[in-house]
Amino acid sequence: MVAKKGGATRGGGGAATMSEDSVEELTRVPLQAILLADSFATKFRPITLERPKVLLPLVNVPMIDYTLSWLESAGVEEVFVFCCAHAKQVIEHLDSSQWFKQPNFTVTTIESNNSAGAGDALRLIYEQNVIRGDFVLVSGDTISNMPLSEALKEHRERRKKDNNAIMTMVVRQSKPSPVTRQSRLGTDELFMAIDPETKQLLYYEERADNGTVSIDKTVISDHPSMYIHNDKQDCYIDICAPEVLSTFADNFDYQHLRRHFLKGLLDDDIMGYKIFTHEIHASYAARIDNFRSYDTVSKDIIQRWTYPLVPDVQLFGNTATKLERRGMYRGSGVGLSRSAQIGPFTVVGSGTTVGTHSEISNSVVGKSCKIGENVSIDGSYIWHDVTIEDGCVIKNALVCDGVIIKSGVILEPGVVLSYKVVVGQNFVVPAYSKVSLYQQPIKQDSDEELEYADNSSGTMDISSLSSLSDKLNETTSRLSELQLQSASEVGNGGVGLIWSTSEGSHEEEWRHSVAPIPADKLEILYTSNDELEVLHQDGNVPPPEEMERDSVASDSSEDIKDEFQTFEKEVFATFERAVLENHKDDNVILEVNSLRLSFNLDASDCAGPLFYSIMKWALTMGHSSPSELVKNVASLLTKWQKVLKYYMPSIDEEIEVIMKFEEMCMESAKEYSQLFLQILHLLYDKDIVQEEAILNWASEKENADESDKVLLKQAESLIQWLKEASEEEDEDED
Repeated sequence: MVAKKGGATRGGGGAATMSEDSVEELTRVPLQAILLADSFATKFRPITLERPKVLLPLVNVPMIDYTLSWLESAGVEEVFVFCCAHAKQVIEHLDSSQWFKQPNFTVTTIESNNSAGAGDALRLIYEQNVIRGDFVLVSGDTISNMPLSEALKEHRERRKKDNNAIMTMVVRQSKPSPVTRQSRLGTDELFMAIDPETKQLLYYEERADNGTVSIDKTVISDHPSMYIHNDKQDCYIDICAPEVLSTFADNFDYQHLRRHFLKGLLDDDIMGYKIFTHEIHASYAARIDNFRSYDTVSKDIIQRWTYPLVPDVQLFGNTATKLERRGMYRGSGVGLSRSAQIGPFTVVGSGTTVGTHSEISNSVVGKSCKIGENVSIDGSYIWHDVTIEDGCVIKNALVCDGVIIKSGVILEPGVVLSYKVVVGQNFVVPAYSKVSLYQQPIKQDSDEELEYADNSSGTMDISSLSSLSDKLNETTSRLSELQLQSASEVGNGGVGLIWSTSEGSHEEEWRHSVAPIPADKLEILYTSNDELEVLHQDGNVPPPEEMERDSVASDSSEDIKDEFQTFEKEVFATFERAVLENHKDDNVILEVNSLRLSFNLDASDCAGPLFYSIMKWALTMGHSSPSELVKNVASLLTKWQKVLKYYMPSIDEEIEVIMKFEEMCMESAKEYSQLFLQILHLLYDKDIVQEEAILNWASEKENADESDKVLLKQAESLIQWLKEASEEEDEDED
């Protein structure tokens, strides 16, 4: 044994001993990760018939690059990328990227051509004998900026005490809509039972039948402290012990990570393996499971929730775009006509040109696109090398590489155009249509089956159509028949096939689409929603508010405050979408009602957060002077007055709004501190707050400390005028 330089000596012999740090360094295993570069799902068809999901551009960067960048920044040293469907494309992308050249960060690909699920993938990796300790398990469609240190520390400390603690799942707060029973990512409502003391996961169920959760009575008796959640999001980031791989090797019926493996371990009394949770709060983590989560995560990236994984930071070897006013990002060499209008929260990739009088808002446009004159693009995703001719209207759609959209075309909400599709002149593509050069598979695969088509170029070569048929074991038309059918389905001169929607799957189309859920569908779900019933095998488990105090999370005032702050943020996010996507008043009210129900709040609790959202948004509109800021506020109050007044049925809510404004002036939005009188007068003039509310607020402030009377003194002239007017009115009545 070699002594550590400068180490301590023992006894009179003076023999040097190695410190604990040195021993640990010698025995330390590099932190490893397994990245699954195959989704084993079909939710992104027809796009993923031609390109793997992990290479689809997310705000103009392939998804897998976000995942690898996060793993590197979080301290992972070795990543094993498992490739199956379109494996050649994934390997070629990694070969041409920077990932094989990073210091202290190795990427190794493992290829398989016959794995039908995550279980097969993990069994193959187990056989390779490359994992030497605890590892991170993640899919290549996961976006995160969370540090791993705390979760790893918890996992390792548990392992020292209990070898059966083989996995730690990362979760975060995500209240589902009581209307759709889905999260903002479009995933089904998730029910978890967690021990609040140990954080052990006791139960896991997605979209419980009829809102019923069945928990074994032995689980309840063994864990008197249990909290049943439907407000957690599974981030699909797992810290695993090596036993996880051996468990898959021993159970060949385990294919899906959650439906089979997770539930299998929770139901297995023999092995005694345990799963724990680690909840993140300030960090971001989300998995792109469907088109709706693709839309949601894209917006989160643009709005910088994922920092430093944002468009204006140069990452992954990609050229950063420049962040401009109001959240607009512009790549190099963009050619904008002087009359073109680029709205907020929009990304325009390098080399793209935009013609006269065209408008792009709340969208992502890729590289080298050609957009003609008088084109309107709103809430959409236009990938690379797309041509959009004059007079087209595109709203809440997704358009893949190489697509040509002829003049006068309208893409209705929810449309997906796969690679190199051509839409004929003046054609209207119906809402939620999926258009591809590939014929729709005759047999609908389950979401665990492979997408067998493999085309390494990433786009369809018409001449290889018969080869594609062999791979899919499907019957396809001859080339001439395909061309004729394509022309008839997407207009004169068009090339593409419109896929049909199978019976019973219409709801899934709008649940998982990039387009907002239609108001009529929301209303139907809202009126037909049933109350949640939680059951176990012997009877009812009472809701959390009726359980013993030690069996639920703390109900302290601090927790309630944090909960309301979360609600306030959600209301702002809802209002932000309403402004950017020009939602109708009734639809906004419906969405806010859904939020308040999920937080178990009253309608009266919404006035303050909604007013806060309006005032906060006014600050983002840009202003060169205080008077311009007041104009911003006035225009927003005029537009959203009906929505705000809906939640202000009494004087109490009006006073709440004044107090919320007072709080903003003193704390979160001090730009308003010198404008308190002007905007309070504006609220009065627009009948948002009445004379009685202002006078009652002033009366309540009379006994306050002098430091709390700053804004009261600023409003003295208005208060005095209201008092005199009130007295004159009383005299006239007498």
